[in-house]
Amino acid sequence: MALMKILILGMDGYIGWSLAMYLANKGHQVSGIDNGSRRQNVGSIDSTSALPIKSMHERISAFKKIFNKNISFYNGDLLDYNFLKNVICEILPDTIVHLAEQPSAPFSMIDREHAIYTQHNNIEGNLNVLYAIRNESPESHLVKLGTMGEYGTPNIDIPEGFFEIEYNGRKDILPFPRQPNSIYHLSKVHDSANCQFASRVWGISCTDIMQGVVYGSSTAEVVSTSLFTRFDFDESFGTAVNRFCSQAVIGSPLTPYGKGKQKRGFIDLLDSIQCLRIAIENPPDKGEYRVFNQIDEIYDIIQLAEYVMKIGINNYGLDVSISNIPNPRKEREEHYYKVENNHLRKLGYKPTRTIEDTIDTMINDLIPYKEILTQYKKVIQPKTLWDDRKQEKLTPYAK
Repeated sequence: MALMKILILGMDGYIGWSLAMYLANKGHQVSGIDNGSRRQNVGSIDSTSALPIKSMHERISAFKKIFNKNISFYNGDLLDYNFLKNVICEILPDTIVHLAEQPSAPFSMIDREHAIYTQHNNIEGNLNVLYAIRNESPESHLVKLGTMGEYGTPNIDIPEGFFEIEYNGRKDILPFPRQPNSIYHLSKVHDSANCQFASRVWGISCTDIMQGVVYGSSTAEVVSTSLFTRFDFDESFGTAVNRFCSQAVIGSPLTPYGKGKQKRGFIDLLDSIQCLRIAIENPPDKGEYRVFNQIDEIYDIIQLAEYVMKIGINNYGLDVSISNIPNPRKEREEHYYKVENNHLRKLGYKPTRTIEDTIDTMINDLIPYKEILTQYKKVIQPKTLWDDRKQEKLTPYAK
């Protein structure tokens, strides 16, 4: 394996910090950029990380002390093109991993201001990255984090980015239609179109990751509380499994939205960073735009709640119940969902642990921080509506 210079955009985030430690431990030369916006945005909705996180400089110092490996950090904003250009010129990275976007669908749907912020931040920041690669480091491979939410929930199998279509007697291979269901997911669709354009017209090499919902609280590198990555549990930034585990720890009912029959692709935090490493270490050809569907298994939301309830009761003696609540989102709650995800498996991806094992670890990690979860428990319940329709109250879930 050739060691690489890797620049992580959004290194202070949930995946970004986990990936930075993981890649540095593999011997890669890791640098990162962040402007702290994730911390600010979570704070703006009166929430926090359940696992207390140190500043970037404190975490990097602790990592170096424990593992004797260096990680470099640049504090700045991708919307500042000159800053970004100067960092890329200094490093000339083999790979740029772009994780530096506003990642929350509910946050983007709060109001007009949050919608505009999301689209402006995500689309313009990504365009700055593409121009910086084109102008300053054209050999850099861009690994761009997208989302399975770009596809929506079509009534056919979801391919990896492209599919063959026949129309009026002629065939072609075209991008699979995107049907996003939030302003955030729509921003990612624009990103994908811009990345594909940059590959086709400018010759940039790009791997576009359509990632499923990530869950988990730690990785192998977290051998000290000083190395925690963030763990969000609020309605905007906490993913379903993470929210359910938090509710279980504080004795609140688990709250699937609507019937809980929505199906999504999920992936463990450990496997997310494993997949990103595989994409980095197996770059595409010059000028190639490729798409990886990065999921492990497909679950419906009620299944996940039942896993958490079972493990919380049996393994920890917690008082756990399930109570469905009205769905604040506008989405199909019962639908077909099948995803092709062969590209990463062909490159060697294998899941590292079962979802039950990870849920057990998450609950164990969260119990010492029950006081934080209890203090902020009001932020778990959804307040952001996708529209103003009157919603029928659902019958509570029956055990």
